[in-house]
Amino acid sequence: MSAWLSRTAARHTSRAIRSPPPSLTTRSLMTLKDHKYSAHATAKGQGRDGQVTSHDDSGLKLRLAMPKSLGGKGDGQNPEQLFAMGYAACFLSALQMVAGQTGKTDQARNAVVHAQVHLGQPEGMEGFGLQVDIQIEGIEDMELIQAGHKACPYSRALTHGAVVNVTKAQ
Repeated sequence: MSAWLSRTAARHTSRAIRSPPPSLTTRSLMTLKDHKYSAHATAKGQGRDGQVTSHDDSGLKLRLAMPKSLGGKGDGQNPEQLFAMGYAACFLSALQMVAGQTGKTDQARNAVVHAQVHLGQPEGMEGFGLQVDIQIEGIEDMELIQAGHKACPYSRALTHGAVVNVTKAQ
């Protein structure tokens, strides 16, 4: 682990160990021991009115467009749609994995995961933030749904935080 990452993880860990005032929530930072898979993507153009390209396996290239509700034409995809799609697919996979591990494969076989990603202004800070709503169709077992939530990497990143390294490209 790099020295910068070690310091960052230690700083976040020390924050999580301190007892916060009763009104605050505590989060620990999730770090990875290794990388099983890495996705690579590039965004170019005018941000939300540009293009995004995936540089993996079969690749994917999409035109981005500002949604109508934000004053755009809505004639392309946007980052929130892509996030919702990825989250729904990841959650479904985690749900089916946990169902298989607990002998509940039949319960998850026909499950459908609906993800809504909301973009808006967060309370008490400038700029934009996200809120995610996940609805599971076809499963009544809340323990199984919660186990899927705990196993889903998207859920883990949003619940526990993830290391985000931003650097200048070489």
